[in-house]
Amino acid sequence: MSTSSGVRYHHGDLRAECLRAALDLLEESDEAAVSLRAVARRAGVSPNAPYRHYPDKEALLAALAVHGFHELRATLLAAVEPAAAGQEVVSLAQAYVHYALDHPALFRLMFSRPCSPDHPEVTAAGDRTLAVISARAGTDGTGEPQEARPAGWWPLVHGLASLALHGKLPRGGDVRQIDELVKDTVTAMCGTGTGTGTGTGTGRS
Repeated sequence: MSTSSGVRYHHGDLRAECLRAALDLLEESDEAAVSLRAVARRAGVSPNAPYRHYPDKEALLAALAVHGFHELRATLLAAVEPAAAGQEVVSLAQAYVHYALDHPALFRLMFSRPCSPDHPEVTAAGDRTLAVISARAGTDGTGEPQEARPAGWWPLVHGLASLALHGKLPRGGDVRQIDELVKDTVTAMCGTGTGTGTGTGTGRS
């Protein structure tokens, strides 16, 4: 159903369409640009339509964060699969930084949301994503336990991702240079378990 102005009151998959519209708004600007009214305009639906699935802006932002964590988890798993033996952790770290660079506004949103009892799905999605990292933080990259490996490399890599987003890395913004910096940092943090060869990277160019 639509009006003469072209606004649709019903949509085949309203929830998904509103989420896509919110992602577009977020990527084009920042969190401040995302509102239910703006989402309705972008999706071409009535102003009240998004409220059927997102009762307020916080619910919409929570859904965006969950979407981001699901994407990040898939990205990390895809990076680990083809990694050479001993290079899993390096590939994982590089993929993490790449995701931040490819989705800066969404990445900031994901990690800026407080853990709220009103939206436990965000915490759950984040935990599932970080489980991919923690599962390998105590191995030598091939799945074998290595008690000496510190689990603290993830906060360090997250810090590198944040610095990269702000253009503050000492090696500039070139992706290959950032990959090398991430590899060197993780190798130094984790020891010989990551191997000494060049990181596999994730194919970002």
